[in-house]
Amino acid sequence: MIENWTKEFIIQRLLAITLLVALFVLCFKVVQFFIVPALWAAILAYVTFPVYEFFHEKVKLSPDFSAAIMTVSISLIIGVPLVIGVFILQQEALSLISNLVYRIKVGYLDVPDSFKDLPIIGQQIKDVLWRINKNPEGTLEAFRLWVQSHLYYGKVAFDVVFSGLAKLGMALMTLFFFYRDGTSLVRQIRQALRNIIGNRIDGYIDSVGTTTRAVVYGIGLTALAQALLAGIGYYFAGAPSPILLTIVTFIIALIPFGTPFVWGGVSVWLLSQGHTAEGIGLALWGVFVISWVDNLIRPIVISGATKIPFIIIFIGVLGGLTAFGFVGLFIGPVVLAIGLAVWREWISQHKNEIFAPQDVTLSDSNAIAPVHNPAQDTVSGNEST
Repeated sequence: MIENWTKEFIIQRLLAITLLVALFVLCFKVVQFFIVPALWAAILAYVTFPVYEFFHEKVKLSPDFSAAIMTVSISLIIGVPLVIGVFILQQEALSLISNLVYRIKVGYLDVPDSFKDLPIIGQQIKDVLWRINKNPEGTLEAFRLWVQSHLYYGKVAFDVVFSGLAKLGMALMTLFFFYRDGTSLVRQIRQALRNIIGNRIDGYIDSVGTTTRAVVYGIGLTALAQALLAGIGYYFAGAPSPILLTIVTFIIALIPFGTPFVWGGVSVWLLSQGHTAEGIGLALWGVFVISWVDNLIRPIVISGATKIPFIIIFIGVLGGLTAFGFVGLFIGPVVLAIGLAVWREWISQHKNEIFAPQDVTLSDSNAIAPVHNPAQDTVSGNEST
């Protein structure tokens, strides 16, 4: 075959490879912005696909109508809490800023004594408060100048929010097509991978599906349960804006062991405001109720369904979050699940070689010589006598 590699053939192959690489790079540049929304849409479509099949196969609706129902439902499930959270956050921010400006104007800006009594920084806090209350107009003018000089960061924040909303809209739009054409798309991907890797790809795809569903359900159910229980605690403890705190808790609870930072911070705030019983009660509620949800639901749902050690899932979640952002919460465990499946398959194929007993063959030259025993000689001599 090498003899057939003429100069023209090599040049033709190099040009074809170069064009393919260039085409791949250009396609990646074009779809780069839509990769993360497509991943979110694929995850949502996969875990909710049985509901779509119910509308399409049981209710006998058309694929387009079934996909439209699912897309609108998912949009409402995501959009309504998001709008409510943004509205509450806006109201709370305006109230906080108005109260802060009023206190500065009347010269009565203060913090709890527990902050003033802190070592090292307590005296600095007292000095800053004294300067602010001594010259309220100067403080407000300095604050206005500071805001004007940092408007660039406001633009950056606006761009981030706008980009996030655009990605969310793109994910919801892509979700419709994943519902409608998901079966055909998965069949094509499976066949393409089978052409490259072989029939073993079926096991890997099944592992990806099981892990994805278990991780989404495990993380989602755990975060929802923790947020609801934390919301109950916030309400009875008298924490400000319990609905907003519940939404924040749900978002933070998607990260393993992140919930204590929310209810723990609220407990500390209540204690600093003099609400000792409420702060201690919320802390106890968090330790003995909220945290146990994380310790029970997440390992049972994820590790029980995937047969993967929970430490692997935990590393995958945190590592994926670091590498890929928020969507890495689900990508990380899936990647490690594929790696674990490959490892287990390799071990299974070579277990006879790895776990085979090591037979030791001794030659005549390596034979063990008997140990000389004087007592044995004595016994032998008596017998001969």
